[in-house]
Amino acid sequence: MKNKAFKTFIYGLLALLFCFINSSFAFTISDSVDTVTATGFKLKTIVIDAGHGGRAAGALGAYSMEKNITLALALKLQIAVQKEIKDVNVLMTRTTDVFVNNGLRAVMANENKANIYVSLHCNSLPNIRKVVNGKTVSVANRSGRGVLLLVNTFRRSGEQVAAIRENEFAEEEKAYSNRPVKELDPVEAMVLNTYRDKYRKQSIHLANLVNNEFVNTDGRNTFGVIEQSIQVLANTAMPSILVETGFINNPEEEDYLNSEEGQTEIVNSIVRAIKQYKRELEQTAQ
Repeated sequence: MKNKAFKTFIYGLLALLFCFINSSFAFTISDSVDTVTATGFKLKTIVIDAGHGGRAAGALGAYSMEKNITLALALKLQIAVQKEIKDVNVLMTRTTDVFVNNGLRAVMANENKANIYVSLHCNSLPNIRKVVNGKTVSVANRSGRGVLLLVNTFRRSGEQVAAIRENEFAEEEKAYSNRPVKELDPVEAMVLNTYRDKYRKQSIHLANLVNNEFVNTDGRNTFGVIEQSIQVLANTAMPSILVETGFINNPEEEDYLNSEEGQTEIVNSIVRAIKQYKRELEQTAQ
């Protein structure tokens, strides 16, 4: 009886919370045009996440590592956001070459009530098998070119290579962590799921804005915005996107990702998209 009464109380509490969320923020998104409207909302805090770090190098190029490129981009993005969007607080998951567990990144964002979570990464393609002189050998696939925007979903079927790779990195990096991440209890998990569903379309919209800037301003090739199950985004209770900024195992793209010009273009495109997203949200609140 006690368990039944407790469950009844919890479900009632969740129902009240859901009503409160909807009445407090009142976000709506049109499926046809991917527009976002809001009431009484101010974008105050952005989390910038430099993917990987420390012992977790991420994808490798001919002469560079993903963890170093993402850190350079994150630091530049921090400066640009602080300069261009002065009324927004910027939080960094790391500012040096250190390892940060994915769960702790999400905890940091949630505890600071962040409004946007932007995770920066570099893409790569796995080797392919070819028959050479009658023997099957593994050959590097350097044909990848362009950007990809990922947002989290609960579905795990038909995952893109980038999503599979990021999740494999996340599983591997769990072994590096000497700081346990608090497990969510069932009530916390249900509340988080409510937020995840609420912010899904906002994540897609933000990702589309970033993708459009890459294509229309920088002339980059794109794989578009893809919904996949991404561990680094899974526990963030806010609109969250993962930006695959280019293919580090493509020589031309590796040069671009490491260049001052390339990094500046990437950062400026993300900042323009965030400014547009912020304007759309806040104009409706006036």
